[in-house]
Amino acid sequence: MSRLVLGCGSVGRRLVISGGNDPALVVTTDEHRVETLRSDAITATLGDPTDPATLADVPFTPDTVIVGSDDPATNIAAARLARETYPDAFLLAFAGHSPVDADIEALESTADTVVDPRNALADFLSASVGEEGLRTRRLRRVIRSIDGPLAVVAHDNPDPDAIASAIALEEIAERAGTPAEACYFGDINHQENRALVNLLEFDLRHLSDEASLDEFGGVALVDHSRPGVNDQLPEDTRIDIVIDHHPPRAPVEARFVDLRSDVGATSTLLTGYLQTLGMEPSPAVATGLLFGIHVDTNDFSREVSTADFEAAAYLMPFVDGATLERIESPSVSPETFDIIGRAITDRETRGSVVLSYVGQIGDRDALAQAADRLLGMDGINTTLVYGSRDDIIYASARSRGGEIDIGETLREAFGQIGSAGGHADMAGAQIPVGALVEEGEENPEQRISEVVTDRFFETLDVGPNTAATAVYANTRYLGEQGPAPSLSKDETED
Repeated sequence: MSRLVLGCGSVGRRLVISGGNDPALVVTTDEHRVETLRSDAITATLGDPTDPATLADVPFTPDTVIVGSDDPATNIAAARLARETYPDAFLLAFAGHSPVDADIEALESTADTVVDPRNALADFLSASVGEEGLRTRRLRRVIRSIDGPLAVVAHDNPDPDAIASAIALEEIAERAGTPAEACYFGDINHQENRALVNLLEFDLRHLSDEASLDEFGGVALVDHSRPGVNDQLPEDTRIDIVIDHHPPRAPVEARFVDLRSDVGATSTLLTGYLQTLGMEPSPAVATGLLFGIHVDTNDFSREVSTADFEAAAYLMPFVDGATLERIESPSVSPETFDIIGRAITDRETRGSVVLSYVGQIGDRDALAQAADRLLGMDGINTTLVYGSRDDIIYASARSRGGEIDIGETLREAFGQIGSAGGHADMAGAQIPVGALVEEGEENPEQRISEVVTDRFFETLDVGPNTAATAVYANTRYLGEQGPAPSLSKDETED
């Protein structure tokens, strides 16, 4: 999309710089500005943006014309000339400094969009003194009060939302003058997650189970809210900051708490902080946050809110599109293909429900991919794929159609013997092998399969010849009402 910028005051220059790599030509009467733009590899020429002869020398027909001088009278004249010369172009006009109502009316009669600095200032002040501004100031005060580096801890085996949120909070802390380090326990195994970290060159610190945080002056949790729940921190760890979008099951204790379950991703909350602080995200951070929102909302189709769309719109101009495409299309490991194959081959189908035990696994994230693949079978609305690793049974489940809340189903089936929970259409569980198999069991694999199969199908009230029924249609978690999940989708699956 080619751009022509007529007049280049302080706002016009910022529009040029933030406009990406599209072809652009700047016309301005400020000789010093021309030299500065050229030194930044931006094409600029000295000329009067209100003179028809100047526009006659423009070597292309622009898709967009930006009128951006600081003088309202100049902008009105330039906008009228641009509309006459390029009637099909999108015309954006800055009103200039200290415009009066007559200036705004003149521009609005000509331009497609008019930027009134009075409104922009009012919006900024409103955001600064409103709820979002107050929350941001409280966060920054807590960060600045921390004596020593801040450990920003994602949940175990972090997903894109947790990874991007940790990196973003790390940058916010360092901008506030507090050194920080994004950390995680567990593994980053999923192909997309590895691609995210490697391609965007995110520097995360891997913590061992016995890791000590004594070197840190404070601890922040992102995308989860309680120490010792889906992370290897001691349960009595003093937490300074919690930022999460999952509804908690128990009270959350920290000096600063931001729990908003009405948004689809923690990345949305971190994007809001960046906006309020006036921090333009780097291409890597913006790409990570957008991908985090994309994954947690299932491409803006699950538990999505207006805030998620607004955050994505804000991030888009900063995103590295080529890298994002590579992250979304990573190579798949041979083990993942093997697990998907075993899930398909060893599946048990009852009505519209498919269950499959794949035995020993190395990559727990492959279970989610297998559950997704089985859900694509004709006539199937619910899937559960599970396997064992390090004396833990990991399960991943999917559901569609809205008849079965799979998060509630797993909590009912396995919550008493392990940890389970998630969303209505995506959930997971972790069950100690010792809860299913007695010591000395002759055939532990068969026993695991029998217990999990029986508990899952019994919870769904699905017998060998019975169709699945919507036993939890009215018990989905809604805000502060009803039963809260024991573990979030991220805590049980990623």
